[in-house]
Amino acid sequence: MGATNTEHYSEAQNQMARLAKAIGHPARIAIIEHLLKVGKCICNDIVEELPLAQPTISQHLKELKNAGLIKGNIEGNAICYCVDEAAIDTLKTYFENLIPKNRDNQNNACC
Repeated sequence: MGATNTEHYSEAQNQMARLAKAIGHPARIAIIEHLLKVGKCICNDIVEELPLAQPTISQHLKELKNAGLIKGNIEGNAICYCVDEAAIDTLKTYFENLIPKNRDNQNNACC
C-alpha cells in the first residue's frame, strides 16, 4: 500500500493521526503515564523507571515531543520533560466525541 496523502483529510484528522502514531508504542504510553504520575522529570529518571536503555528512552521522548504530547525545558545541563496537557485534552475530547451522546437511543443491530 502506498503512502497516505494527508491533504485529503482535515487538519483535525491529521493531528489525531500524529498523536495516535506517537502513542502507538507501549514504551511511549509508559513514559506518558510516568510523567503524569510525577509531573516532570529528566530522561535519567525515566531510564531508572523503565527497562530500556537511555538512547531508546531519548528516541521515544523525541517522538512524543515532536508530536506535541510532551514538552521539554532545559534545566541546568538536562532537559526536564512534562506532559502537554492541551494535547492530552485533545485526545480525550476526540475519543469522547466519537460516540454520539444519544447512542443509547439508536437502534444498533450490529452490536
